[in-house]
Amino acid sequence: MHTTPTQAVVLAGGQGSRLRPYTDDRPKPMVEIPGTGTPIIGHQLSWLAAEGVTDAVVSCGHLAEVLQEWLASADLPLRVTTVVETEPLGRGGGLKYAATHLPAPDRPWYATNGDIWTRFSLREMAAFHTERDALATLALARPRIPWGAVETDTFGNITDFIEAPPSPFLINAGVYVFSAAFAELLPDVGDHERATFPRLARERRLAGFPLPHGAYWRAIDTAKDLTEAAKELAARKA
Repeated sequence: MHTTPTQAVVLAGGQGSRLRPYTDDRPKPMVEIPGTGTPIIGHQLSWLAAEGVTDAVVSCGHLAEVLQEWLASADLPLRVTTVVETEPLGRGGGLKYAATHLPAPDRPWYATNGDIWTRFSLREMAAFHTERDALATLALARPRIPWGAVETDTFGNITDFIEAPPSPFLINAGVYVFSAAFAELLPDVGDHERATFPRLARERRLAGFPLPHGAYWRAIDTAKDLTEAAKELAARKA
C-alpha cells in the first residue's frame, strides 16, 4: 500500500561555523534569509506542511534554546516536538534518536537537513520510494559549479565560456524518505552515510530521486549562499 508520510525529522543541530558571524548567537537553521524575515527552518516547516506533513521532530544541538524559543513563539503550520542530544551522537545517531520521538514509528517518514532551502514535490518522491520498494530514498541535486567553465575542442582551441554550469555529478540533496524499518538500521552513534547507506546500496534497497527540472535547491553554508538565496527568491517572486 502506498503511504505518503505525514511525519518528518529536521536535523537542526549544526554549528554553521562557515556562516559566522550570523551563527555566533543562533544555530544555523535560525539564520534568516535576507528579505524574508523568516529563518531557514521556518521556510522548511512551511514546505513540509504544504506537502502533507502534520508532525515534525526537530533535533537541536548548538544553541538549542534559541531554536526552541523561536519554535515556541512562532505560529507554525504543523505540530513540532524538539529533542536535544545530551551527548554528540553523530548524524546517524542523531537521526535515530529523533526518530524515536515520531508519533507513528511504524509508518514511513521524511527527514531533511536543517540548512537546506528547497521546493519540490515530496509526494512525488514518496511515490518513487514506494514504487522501488526502497528502505531509504535520497533526493539528488545537480548544483551549479561556482566557477565558470571553459570548453575546448580536440586541438586545444577554446570554443566557449560557460558561467556557473550545472555539475556533471548528482549529489545527496539532504532530503530523504525512509520506510519504518529504516530506523533500526541506523547506528546508535556515528554517521549513517558511512555505515547504513553503503550497506543498503549493496542490497539495492537505497533509491535516488533526481530533483525534477526547475526544482529549487540550495544548501546554505556560507554568507554568499544567503545572498544568492535572497536574489533567487526575489527573482522567483518577480
